[in-house]
Amino acid sequence: MIDLKTRMPSPPANLARMRSLAMRNKYLPVSATAVLLALMYGIGVINYTGFSDTQVVLNVFVDNAFLLVVAVGMTFVILTGGIDLSVGAVVALTTMIAAGLLEKGWPPAVALPVVLLVGATIGLGMGCMIHFFEVQPFIATLAGMFLARGLCYVISTDSIPISDPFWVSVANKQIWFGGFFITISVLIALAVVLIAAYVLSYTKFGRDVYAVGGNPQSAMLMGLRVGRTRIAVYTISGLCSALGGVLLSFYMLSGYGLHASGMELDAIAAVVIGGTLLTGGSGYVIGTVLGVLVLGLIQTIITFQGDLSSWWTKIFIGILLFVFIVLQRAVTRRRR
Repeated sequence: MIDLKTRMPSPPANLARMRSLAMRNKYLPVSATAVLLALMYGIGVINYTGFSDTQVVLNVFVDNAFLLVVAVGMTFVILTGGIDLSVGAVVALTTMIAAGLLEKGWPPAVALPVVLLVGATIGLGMGCMIHFFEVQPFIATLAGMFLARGLCYVISTDSIPISDPFWVSVANKQIWFGGFFITISVLIALAVVLIAAYVLSYTKFGRDVYAVGGNPQSAMLMGLRVGRTRIAVYTISGLCSALGGVLLSFYMLSGYGLHASGMELDAIAAVVIGGTLLTGGSGYVIGTVLGVLVLGLIQTIITFQGDLSSWWTKIFIGILLFVFIVLQRAVTRRRR
């Protein structure tokens, strides 16, 4: 006679196994991004002379610090199940306002808060439109994109150079250590990453962001302020876009209405490749950092190759997006 009790795991064992499986599924997308990044770096080291130089990796941060800040803001939005198509236009508008104010003789200590306030205000307006008027995030942020990009050309149709001594000194400042260097923009970007990671992991607001993205109806029944959280994440995204615009103005030393064209797609790609679910509720800032590094490493490999068009960057990003979206679907199905 077979003792069925010996053949079936105890409830605590079942629970432990389910929790273990959930944890593996939770970190699977981020782990996949980390493996992909390591694989790409290994391919670069094997195929290209000088690719293993530490400065090559640091240059990825230097060249993408502004994108990293924008992508962090996008992470907050996507975690709630939303989307923000306005970030590239807000970045461009920020560069134009900063360049215009500095050209008129405004001190940087005044111009900088103004441009950050403009970005946050645009984000706040889109968040209010989404919450109070129940406009789909795609439509609301599309309107914000057209508004911000249009305001760029109201300011000027031409590029505005930045020659303010403070702005130029920050742009050219290199922080050396051990024979390698980074820029002030990289330090600012890393500070934003650390702050965002802390907020999402250790604050009530961070828990609310995940709850709203996981199930808005359940979050509302639990007494969470879903509307306030949604408005806040779009305000954060607008603020990060404005700060990204400031970093881009350090990088380019100019303001131009065509700056950051398509950056909203790069930011979304970095967040998705970094493992954040497009449906919301799951994802990590560290994954977004890895996603930005993947995009930067693709550009670096194409540069080292020398005979490939820059359009191959878009092709590779498109392929990776397909792969990671399929991976996300597989993970969510296993959770069910």
